[in-house]
Amino acid sequence: MKKAIVILIVLFGINAVTAQTFKFGLKAGANFSNLEGNNVAGSTYTSFHFGALIEVKLLENLSLQPELVYSSQGTKIDETAFDDINYNYITVPVLAKFYLTKNKLSFEAGPQFSFLVNENVEAQFEGETFDFALAGGLGYNITEHFLIQARYVAGLTEASKNADVKNRTIQLSLGYRF
Repeated sequence: MKKAIVILIVLFGINAVTAQTFKFGLKAGANFSNLEGNNVAGSTYTSFHFGALIEVKLLENLSLQPELVYSSQGTKIDETAFDDINYNYITVPVLAKFYLTKNKLSFEAGPQFSFLVNENVEAQFEGETFDFALAGGLGYNITEHFLIQARYVAGLTEASKNADVKNRTIQLSLGYRF
């Protein structure tokens, strides 16, 4: 009987630690993107993103938050003869999340690795298959489960094989953590 009680206490303890250490969630929102460079005359392209996140608590006010997100980015072409440029990526941001207030307001920053899954462009703006960026922004836990985020993502590598352009994206997200 004592062994059963000890096993139950250990199992409940592990469950409590896991619940406080890992938070899984889903997020979705709007992208406001542009391609910055010499060869593109465009304006803000509005699109979307959605995906999953895991928040791993490292210290009292520091977490690591890797994500897996589908993100539609590009630029709106101001000339009627051309279509808007649209690159669709699977992105993997890995963010350090520093809480400015106890478990509510956080500053998030870190690298983002993006893998091109499709595009709508002709050969002159054919996308690179990989894009490396830095991401930074703010997050706010509205409740224990609901969160909002605002993030700026600055591409550091060329987004196109044939043009000197880089991705620039503002993301606004709403999420739910389990």
